[in-house]
Amino acid sequence: MSKNKKRKTYVRWPLYMIILLAVMAGVICAIDRRAGYVAFVTMLVYAVIAIFSWLRSRPALRREMVSFATHYGQIQKRLLKELPVPYALLGEDGRVLWSNTEFRNITGKSLKRGRPVSSVFHEINSSVFPVPEDPVVTLALSFEERDYRAELKLIDLSEDAREEEEELGTDFEGQLVALYLFETTEINRYIRENREQRMVAGLVYIDNYDETLENVEEIRTSLLVALIERKINKYFGAYDGIVRKLEKDRFFVVIQEKALDQIRENKFDLLQDIKTVNIGNEMAMTLSISIGSGGATYMDCMEYARSAMDLALARGGDQAVVKTKDQITYYGGKTQQIKKNTRVKARVKAQAFRELVETKDSVVVMGHQLTDMDSFGAAVGIYRAASTLNKKAYIVVNQVSTSVKPMLEMFEESIGREQGVIIGSAQAKEIVDRNTVVVVVDTNRPSYTECPEILSMTPTVVVFDHHRRGNEVISPAVLSYIEPNASSACEMVAEILQYFADNVRLKGGEADCIYAGMVMDTDNFVSKTGVRTFEAAAFLRRSGADVTRVHKLFRSDMAAYKARAEAVRHAEVYRGFALSVCPGKGLESPTIVGAQAANELLNIVGVKASIVLTEYAGRVYVSARSIDEVNVQIIMEKMGGGGHLNMAGVQLECSVEDAMKLVRKTLEDMFKEGELE
Repeated sequence: MSKNKKRKTYVRWPLYMIILLAVMAGVICAIDRRAGYVAFVTMLVYAVIAIFSWLRSRPALRREMVSFATHYGQIQKRLLKELPVPYALLGEDGRVLWSNTEFRNITGKSLKRGRPVSSVFHEINSSVFPVPEDPVVTLALSFEERDYRAELKLIDLSEDAREEEEELGTDFEGQLVALYLFETTEINRYIRENREQRMVAGLVYIDNYDETLENVEEIRTSLLVALIERKINKYFGAYDGIVRKLEKDRFFVVIQEKALDQIRENKFDLLQDIKTVNIGNEMAMTLSISIGSGGATYMDCMEYARSAMDLALARGGDQAVVKTKDQITYYGGKTQQIKKNTRVKARVKAQAFRELVETKDSVVVMGHQLTDMDSFGAAVGIYRAASTLNKKAYIVVNQVSTSVKPMLEMFEESIGREQGVIIGSAQAKEIVDRNTVVVVVDTNRPSYTECPEILSMTPTVVVFDHHRRGNEVISPAVLSYIEPNASSACEMVAEILQYFADNVRLKGGEADCIYAGMVMDTDNFVSKTGVRTFEAAAFLRRSGADVTRVHKLFRSDMAAYKARAEAVRHAEVYRGFALSVCPGKGLESPTIVGAQAANELLNIVGVKASIVLTEYAGRVYVSARSIDEVNVQIIMEKMGGGGHLNMAGVQLECSVEDAMKLVRKTLEDMFKEGELE
């Protein structure tokens, strides 16, 4: 009920009383006629008096009501003008219709009546205005070095609201937006100071401490160590940090959050500065730095730092990793990790893997989607290890490419009558249970595996991979062997087989498959090779691998050769990067051809790295390759992928044109930020 109706009801109450008395007189008359006449006369007298009084006082009552309404409106108007909270009324077009004194004191003459509010507060425009479904909108803004919290409230004008707007001097009809400003400058300053003064935990490891000191004269050893420690202490001391030595090659660091921001801006230049220390050492020392920030407690920050250090070491060292609750950021990592000749780690992992397999009933092995030679060859090696312990083993392959098909046929021929070894995802889901070991090879990302669902169907998951770890990891894994300095997953598996059991005997076809995976990932033993790579190859040769048979596996058909040549012919060189698109139409395995084209482009003089795009099955597959001058892995990580320092890739769900634009933009941004030279 409106205010006008309430006022009319209040004024007409004597009329309702007359009607009530008339009814009562009628009832009394029915009982006693004389008494009814008396009641009726009484009702008439009351009616005459009430009507006379109402007619006489009506003008005075109306004058009092008008006076009260006017006085009330003036008070309300004055209170709005003098309200200590900045307040303004905006039209649907964002123009100021009315504002109080406090609002005008803030904006001054720059925001007069009729001007759009966005001319002063750029954050407030029609796109952020409230709507009936969301009548209140809150946003933060700044004006003249002051911070404000703006609250926008939608006002749907009713009849009374329009009357009040007329009292305020506007003739607007429709909807209004009320704007309130609440200053938050001091609160934000306190929040910022509190954040900047929070302590963050850090760890600093020397990656190659023992390897560097091996080739240094004994008299210079202590001097080299002292110089390294001095640089670390001096670097963090400049940011008011505390450094404590935990072991000979490990340090604990505590700094403030504001210091971390400055170190981030400098991109952890200690990583490069430490390499300049040279007092006769043939090998430069490198550091791995991890920082844990944003934890609810100091213990949380320390756990973040430990986790970040695991990532830094798993990715090859010589880099810094900053981990918060929701984000992981990488810095550095531009150099190849020092290859270690010791195989102690491989022996320990092999023995641990054997103990796991012995306690389970079956083993299911899978690699990444669109299985390649390295992935399938590593899976074959794990199959042979499980079979040696008389465990039923299966290899998950959903799609067989032209490059893998000859290997698959060779493997099936070598195992003879044994059927059902190669299975798909549907069969894997039926086989896997709590007594199954699921082994993932050649990838450490769950979303990249052939069947991610089976990872959660068993508590026993093992990972063997040679790619650097990213933000997405397979967790929990009871055994994780990630060796970024290995040439391939096949090299890792070949080492595992040597220590797995004394009676492991590879068949000729199986040795060929593992050897082919190594040849594929090393580009015929040209890149990423070390002493352990050739030792693994020698083991496979002794086990029956035939170089001629393996060479035949790499032959391609005429269509693939022409597509690869077409990609090379149309390549464009941009600041040392060869960029091209490999035509995938008519090819059975276009992604393999694209990777081969990327390798071919590295043979061109002046090309430091190559990036080839291939469209296949609604996605764009990006293959990045380099020799030694560029770390393509950090480029692909910027685009959501990963890989190795000189071999990486990413899968994009967009058109080839958009993917090429993204590649160019990523390269341009990295050149501007100094991440590429």
